[in-house]
Amino acid sequence: MPRCKHCKEQFKPIKFNQKYCLKPECVEVWVRLAKEKQWQQRKKKLKKQLKTAKDYKKEAQFWVNKYVRIRDRNDSCISCNKPLHDIKFDAGHFFSAGGHSLTTFDLDNIHGQCVECNRWKHGNIFEYQKKLIDKIGYERFQKLEKRSNGIKKWTKEELIQIIDIYKKRCKQF
Repeated sequence: MPRCKHCKEQFKPIKFNQKYCLKPECVEVWVRLAKEKQWQQRKKKLKKQLKTAKDYKKEAQFWVNKYVRIRDRNDSCISCNKPLHDIKFDAGHFFSAGGHSLTTFDLDNIHGQCVECNRWKHGNIFEYQKKLIDKIGYERFQKLEKRSNGIKKWTKEELIQIIDIYKKRCKQF
């Protein structure tokens, strides 16, 4: 015979998955926990409905950056050639994410970069450009440069799609 999850006394269940006896105080606890669970589920749905495009963009940037960190973990810093596998590093954008919305999630624009170059040397752009051209080729660099001048207003649907894609890619690694 099972024991009640609240009072710990043995009881004869009416249904096979019953976890509480039918004493009033145990039933009260059972109902309260069931209501809490329902509220948590409702709250989760409401939070998702209230998310703005800005919230989704932040989340998409998190997942793209995480993917780049996984992808480039065995490479060296795009700017200074420091090995990245031993240190904490960022996903550095050649064209800044804030000022160039069309290339914010473009993988040609984002590469593993040591914290020193990305944060303290403001991207070490001169070295970044030389190594970026070597890495992706001059033709792709020119296309990236043209795309960087464009403006993109990301929709929630596009951002959700980006989040899903990069979550899957991160799990594949």
